[in-house]
Order: sequence, then C-alpha cells, then structure tokens
Amino acid sequence: MSVSAQSWITPAVARLRAANPYVVDTALAALVLFAASLQWMFPDDGDDRLTWQGFLLGAGTAVPLVWRRRSPFLAACGVSVFTPAMAVYHAPPPDVMYGGLVVLYTLAAIALPWQRRFMLVGWLAGVSLTMMHKEGAQPFEYAFQLLSCVSAYGFGMLSRLQRAYTAALEDRARRLERERAADTARAVARERARIARDMHDILAHAVSLMVVQAEAGPVVVRSDPERAETAFDAIAAAGRDAMNQLRRILGVLKDEPVNGTSARLPQPGVAALTDLVRQVAGSTGLRVELHATGEPRPLHPDTEVAAYRVVQEALTNTVKHACASLARVELDWTEDELTLTVTDDGRGPADHGGSVRGSGDGAGHGLIGIRERAAACGGTARTGPGPDGGFRVAVRLPVAADRQAALG
Repeated sequence: MSVSAQSWITPAVARLRAANPYVVDTALAALVLFAASLQWMFPDDGDDRLTWQGFLLGAGTAVPLVWRRRSPFLAACGVSVFTPAMAVYHAPPPDVMYGGLVVLYTLAAIALPWQRRFMLVGWLAGVSLTMMHKEGAQPFEYAFQLLSCVSAYGFGMLSRLQRAYTAALEDRARRLERERAADTARAVARERARIARDMHDILAHAVSLMVVQAEAGPVVVRSDPERAETAFDAIAAAGRDAMNQLRRILGVLKDEPVNGTSARLPQPGVAALTDLVRQVAGSTGLRVELHATGEPRPLHPDTEVAAYRVVQEALTNTVKHACASLARVELDWTEDELTLTVTDDGRGPADHGGSVRGSGDGAGHGLIGIRERAAACGGTARTGPGPDGGFRVAVRLPVAADRQAALG
C-alpha cells in the first residue's frame, strides 16, 4: 500500500471507530440485507425470485446486527434462527451466510468465552445440517461454508488479540511515562536538596560575617571611623548577597543535617578546576585539557560552587558513558558572565540512546542536576551533540556586579 493511500485510510479508520456504533452497525445491517437479497433479486431461473416472505426472513438475518456490539449473544441468537429458516424457505440455501459471518466475527472479538464457543459449535453443526437439505450439494460446498464460518471466527479472535495487545502497549506506555515522571521528580528533588545544603553553608558563613562585623562596629566607631564604615559596608554587602541567594532558592526544600550538625568541607570553586582536571586525567587515563580566555571576574559563592560541580558532572558523564580519549574544559570570561564548555570526542547522544547522557532534552539525572544548578544561580545550560561529534555541555553563569558582592 502506498504512502498516499495510507494517509487517507488511517484517518478514515479512526473516524469510523469514533463514530456512533448504532449508525455504523445500522449501515452494516443494511449492507448485509442487500447482499443476502441479491441471490433472489437476480436468480438463475424464474422460479426463485424474491418474495415478501423471503425478504422478511432475510431481514431477520440482518436487522439483529444493529445491536451486535451492545448485545452480541442476543444478536447472534436472532441471526441463528432466521438464517436456517431462510435457507429452508429458499431452497437451495444461500450461497454466503453474510449475517452469520458477521455475528461469528463479533462474538469471537467481544463476547464471553462460553458464548463464542457455543455459537461456533452451533453454527458448524447448523451449516452441516443445512447443506444436507440442499439437493446435489458437492463436497467443496460443505468445505466452503464451514471454512467461511471458521475464518470469520478466526478473524474475530485476531481482532480480540490485537486490541488486547494494543491495550497492553498503551498501559505499559502510561506506566513508563508515570515512572519516568516520578524518576525525574525524584532526581530534581534530590538535586535541589543538595543545592539547598550547599547554600546553607554559604549563607551560614555570610551571617557569621555579619555578626562579627556588627559586634566589632560599636567598638571602633569612635576610635577608627573609617574601619567602622568598612565594617558596616561589609554587613550591608553580605545582607544584600544573602537576600539575593534566598530569592534564587525560594521554594527549595532542605534536608536537615543529621543530629543538627554539619561536617561539610569548604566548597570548591573555579580555582579548584585545575586540581579537578589533574585528578580526572590521573585516575582515568582520559586526556583532559583546560583552557581559559578573558579576564577572570568575581563570582557569587554559590556560582563558584556551581561552576565546579557542572564541570565535575560533565567530566563524570564523559568518563562513564562517552568512551572518549579527549575532553576539553573551556572557561570564557566576559564582563557579564562566565561561559563553561565541556566537550569530548566520544559517543554522542545519537550513539548512546537511553543513557544518562541523554539528548538535548536532558533525560539523564546528571544533566537535570546541571540545569538545576545553573538555574539556581540565574544562569542557563544547554546539552547536546558537539559541533565535531561527541557531546557538549555549555553553561552560562552570571558574574558578580562588583568584587565586594563576591565576598561571602
């Protein structure tokens, strides 16, 4: 079948399935009645023309089909009564039992097991008895009628299996989607909790600095006014920085430290990237290059940590998933922002479907964490294939407005 034919057949089938079942089944019943009447509308001889009694019997084999999907067994019973009556009245029997084939298909597709089995056995027996009523019936006629019944039943069973298979696939897709959404939500929650813990350390340092400066201010306000002014400026700067950080992480829930204590080490920043690159290269054998352009600018403390963690996560993904031989870490300093770019020459997203590296949409938990860290600092992150193959992580982070604002 050509693509153009499929383009209109598929929507037509979808519209037919979505249509009112009574309308569709009424049209089907009319078609069956017309087909059943053809044999007597155009007989081989003049003695077998259609009569009104024959038309009513033929209608009895078609009209119950209007309710074939609402009451399949009752519709089958009605057709089962009128089909042999029509065959006896119009000896010889009809060439094709259209109504019987439709109800056998319907029963096999949607009826209960005992109903469809009972009707299949009954129709096979009834066809055999009806054919015995026909004078001079040939063996191939018996075979044709019996195979017609079995084939209609078989197509109905295939339709049942196809619907069950489709329903199973749809249910599995829904479950996988729910699981994926749950995994993503858990990954986001874990990463936000980790960011909150990092921010807790930074804010604790800022508040401690404010307390120390505030306690020292009254002591030196008379003896050394310039030093007191510097202390108050530091308090104001620390307060503004703390407010900015609180606005960025508003809504992020923080896990409480165990026993109310925290044993965290000082957080690494951009200056620690050299040691990170050396550590990755020394422990994995991956050749890692670090390049910096532009003049370094002051960063907020949380941005320093984010820059380090972004590079760490990107190199970890490269080691775990890329099978790369070279990774490049580039720092591009401008007046307003720091652009971090980590590229490798390993497998790109198209060559590693379904992994944690994921694709540009960031299906992996590591990429989710990178974007969460960048967003918490007011930056952006993009991930995807590199310009020359491999994989690239590009993160833009804002720099501090002034050097005093970078102090924590």
